[in-house]
Amino acid sequence: MASTILLIVISAVFSQNFILVKFLGICPFLGVSKKTNSALSMGIAVTLVMLLATLVTYPLYMYIMVPLKIEYLEIIFFIFVIAALVQMLEKIIGKISPALYRSMGIYLPLITTNCAILGVAELLLVNEVSEVVSGVAVGISMNLGWALLYALCSGLGFTLAMILMGGVREKLEKLPVAKCMKGFPITMVAACFMAMAFYVFALL
Repeated sequence: MASTILLIVISAVFSQNFILVKFLGICPFLGVSKKTNSALSMGIAVTLVMLLATLVTYPLYMYIMVPLKIEYLEIIFFIFVIAALVQMLEKIIGKISPALYRSMGIYLPLITTNCAILGVAELLLVNEVSEVVSGVAVGISMNLGWALLYALCSGLGFTLAMILMGGVREKLEKLPVAKCMKGFPITMVAACFMAMAFYVFALL
């Protein structure tokens, strides 16, 4: 039990990080990571949507779509679920924190098209945790509990990457960067180095 939890946490947060290893969710990673505050807020929002989407899509697929033999419609169903959840989250954030709503801008509704969220929902359709956790044979069948843990850790990995990039970009603004490298070019270089650093975890 403990070893399985550890494998899922390490895999989802580090060795199979959705942004820096799988390269999913790049749009908010580059668009909302100029400040650590906005990066953290986006990471929390995406994590929440990942959890809620998994809570809805996993039982929907296993207990409704599979018995009805309509698994081929999974992507359409999942996108509808994710879109509804994002719309609900957008309304809540707009009411609770208008400043945060404005800082996220267009990237908040674009969570609907964040492929990292759909990627989590799709990955969790495999039958064994071992298939999700980097092919390590742990011998425990996937269920809703493991699915929610994987979604939570994937969201934490997403948030970690966002915060790290936000911190790096804040530092870069204070450094004397060559004019030709300012802005997007130096951001891409920083992202490449971060991806290389996280790739080390996949080799362990």
